[in-house]
Amino acid sequence: MDAIATLKNVYYLYPKSTAPVLKDISLEIYRGEFLGIIGPTGAGKSTLCLTLNGIVPQFYGGRFFGHISIAGKDTLSHPISDLARHVAAVFEDPEVQLTATSVENEIAFALENLKVPAPEIRARIPRVLAAVRLEGTEDKHPQDLSGGQKQRLAIASALALQPDLLILDEPTSQLDPVGAEEVFATVKHLNQTLGVTVVMVSHAAEEMATYADRLALLSDGQLQVTGAPSEIYGQFAPLQSLGLRPPQVTQTMAQINEPALQEMPVTLSEGLEALEKLIRLRDLSPAPKAEKSSPRGAPPQISVRNLSHTYTDGTQALTDISLDIFPGEYLLIAGQNGAGKSTLVKHFLNLLKPTSGNVMLGQQSTAQLKMSELARRIGYVAQNPDNQIFNSTVEKEVTYALRNLGYDSGTIQQRATESLAAMNLLEERQVHPLSLPKGDRARIVIAAILAMEPEIIILDEPTIGQDDRGANAILEVSRQLHEMGKTLIVITHHLHLMPDYAERAVIMGQGTVLLDTSLREAYHQTEILKSTFLAPPQAVLLAQHLGRLTEKDYPLLTPAEVASCFR
Repeated sequence: MDAIATLKNVYYLYPKSTAPVLKDISLEIYRGEFLGIIGPTGAGKSTLCLTLNGIVPQFYGGRFFGHISIAGKDTLSHPISDLARHVAAVFEDPEVQLTATSVENEIAFALENLKVPAPEIRARIPRVLAAVRLEGTEDKHPQDLSGGQKQRLAIASALALQPDLLILDEPTSQLDPVGAEEVFATVKHLNQTLGVTVVMVSHAAEEMATYADRLALLSDGQLQVTGAPSEIYGQFAPLQSLGLRPPQVTQTMAQINEPALQEMPVTLSEGLEALEKLIRLRDLSPAPKAEKSSPRGAPPQISVRNLSHTYTDGTQALTDISLDIFPGEYLLIAGQNGAGKSTLVKHFLNLLKPTSGNVMLGQQSTAQLKMSELARRIGYVAQNPDNQIFNSTVEKEVTYALRNLGYDSGTIQQRATESLAAMNLLEERQVHPLSLPKGDRARIVIAAILAMEPEIIILDEPTIGQDDRGANAILEVSRQLHEMGKTLIVITHHLHLMPDYAERAVIMGQGTVLLDTSLREAYHQTEILKSTFLAPPQAVLLAQHLGRLTEKDYPLLTPAEVASCFR
């Protein structure tokens, strides 16, 4: 096959680094393929992408060894501007890539920089908008688009350059599941109809198994193996050892361990077929009964009554929401991008004022409480922990709020030591926070909040950009806090992670509460989930198919629960 990109014995060290982030990587990327790059956090995936457009090492510097050619051009001897005519990149956060005041101007911007003639620019814009299904949005401001639309606009801007190679680095991690599916489908459509070669980095195992032609597995800067998704994800144990998650259908069938299944399914359709075969081979356990929600004896900790909020631009973010949150609960809040989840919890902290309605913390309205009092009682970890870090050491970060609130030095040191120990950060107390991995930075923010000894802790999308090991490490911290008696509120799109942690789910859509029930009940309300652009985990879909095949109710949530029916 014809290779669009060739890497031979590539090593790379960032400036001042003593350890290579890429180690002896040799790889051919074939013209017209969809190559998925997977691997644990810190494996070198993003750095590998940056070598393909010359940004590494031309922009970052450092030490580079080996050879990379793109469309026959050596990435060391050709400037980035020259390589940009062959390679286009789309990154994790579309917000940082969108700078113009209209969709049309956004696409034109890069073309103008490359001195593409104006008539050609005008011809390309409708073509790329049609390719990503954004026709009719030419005059819209990019900030008025949904999360999925913004990412598709970023792809359209890259596509307008008519690249031979389109690189996407975690383009769906901040999107709701339907938005993520939309981006994957768009990219695959471009790959198949326009012949664009695609290289995508993603932790989204289910989508990678469905859409990628081939996967390349990186670990510790080394290329471990390449192969079809069925070959890579079918190796269940090696992936788990690296902290990676195969698709849930693969996890389920690996736990059932039926020798008659000659190939391990990796897509949902393959999993449903395997389930039908298993029913003919195995006896089924009785369908378990769904547990009921635990009784609530204490008065609510937070009470929301008839809460509405309209932003200054006229956006109606919340509409007449009433909700009670009880002491010691572990609550999941989920819904589409723009459903109002973050807007809701910001009212708990008085960061936003109600347009109408009221929020009570215990017996007091949050509007009557000082910000310092709310900070003592409610801890909030934002989507990006880096936005909450501004001190030069971990210890200073953890003690910052305590010092500003006038606690004595003995109390400050005691609380700092206890919270750092709880987050396994004692050895890093004198380290600069931003030198640590993202998962550790999130734990620093949690440690700083824990030192305040709040009653309630809110985690807003804490698992974005994390591999499975990193995501579960953060959620294990949330479990520890819950076991300490804290009330936990977690906002996330990653529904597959939550059955081991949350007890109750509030599902939001377009600023309203669509569901408020037990997690098990909520996950099986698939039509309501679909209405707010959420997709239930594959294990839930397997369980529902099992129910249809047996005419029984199987209210199951996880691969382990589905597998247990066949033992």
